[in-house]
Amino acid sequence: MKARLEEMLVAARSALSAAGVESELQEGRVRFLGKKGELTAIMKGMGGLSAEERPVVGALANTVKEEIEALFESRLLELREVEIARRLASERIDVSLPGRRLYAGSKHPITLVTEEIVEIFSSLGFGVEEGPEIEKDFYNFEALNMPKDHPARDMQDTFYISDDVVLRTHTSPVQIRTMLKQAPPVRVIAPGTVYRRDSDITHSPMFHQVEGFLVDRNVSFGDLKGILTTFLAQFFGKGIDVRFRPSFFPFTEPSAEVDIQCVICGGKGCRVCKNSGWLEILGSGMIDPEVFKSVDYDAKAYSGFAFGMGLERLAMLKYGVNDLRLFFENDLRFLKQF
Repeated sequence: MKARLEEMLVAARSALSAAGVESELQEGRVRFLGKKGELTAIMKGMGGLSAEERPVVGALANTVKEEIEALFESRLLELREVEIARRLASERIDVSLPGRRLYAGSKHPITLVTEEIVEIFSSLGFGVEEGPEIEKDFYNFEALNMPKDHPARDMQDTFYISDDVVLRTHTSPVQIRTMLKQAPPVRVIAPGTVYRRDSDITHSPMFHQVEGFLVDRNVSFGDLKGILTTFLAQFFGKGIDVRFRPSFFPFTEPSAEVDIQCVICGGKGCRVCKNSGWLEILGSGMIDPEVFKSVDYDAKAYSGFAFGMGLERLAMLKYGVNDLRLFFENDLRFLKQF
């Protein structure tokens, strides 16, 4: 066995020294020191040795193994140095070439608008609440004064998951969920994603809204006008004209649509505002007492207002975007502008 170990060592020195690339060197290591290599095969014969021979042969085997491993490591360093020298000799870097610019990412315009709205209303004392996008019919319709046979349901173009479960059509269900778990006073906005069966240059089947509401003692329509006028002045700039028009929503009474002076033509009349000088911006009103019944609020002791606005519409007006679909197409030429 001593002779076989010495012969293997000579063969290993020759094979490892002759290896020209790292893969050949690895193959040599496996050949001599692998689980099925030559050293393992020799050591299987240890059982036939006498008690005096085993320690001697074992020590020699360890010495042979250590030397082969040392040869492998030494040759590996040599081959890697040769490879580095070869690459340095063959590769060239033109330091006069301009560097590759790394483009920094930016927030989506809808995110920018959402954050700005949250910041404005936070400064006015409003908290922020969120709710599920898959919603029960009770929260999305019934508690908001829209029973099963109410014609206002037709306005929503709802995606039904089942008879009692829908993709929420507005963020107003958050109003119900918040009031059910919190006693007045309540002052909250609820930004989020909503869904309706609609798709064209000004509508999308998935879009974003912000619901806002305030409930306390002696809340009036004047408070609603003051809050919304302050918000619009901060969002679009001071000096912008605002008007309130009578409207109808099943969950508010009285209700009002809110218009602003056209930000495109300054109120002179253009294609965007249909030559009226005004742009519809949001819906609002005093919370209907029927809604308070659904959340067990005392309508005689408390009053409140609510409002809702589409974030895409606000973003379109703020940034001068003429097609809502641009917000969802992920065209970097469009998104880089923000």
